[in-house]
Amino acid sequence: MSDPAYQRLGLPATASPFAVLRAAVRALHPDTRAVRGFRAARKRFYRQILCAHAARQVAGDEPTG
Repeated sequence: MSDPAYQRLGLPATASPFAVLRAAVRALHPDTRAVRGFRAARKRFYRQILCAHAARQVAGDEPTG
């Protein structure tokens, strides 16, 4: 089962990692992106999204959403 945050992005499995990262950045609220103290958490979030996308590409799943 894929990560719910990744599923909300609604990206196709063929999307590039850069496109996934751009969508993940846009999904965060601007105030969340502005807080310096959340930097480590944002990096974990981006890494989690990229890992979910890579797992979906390996599995060959169809787009969800």
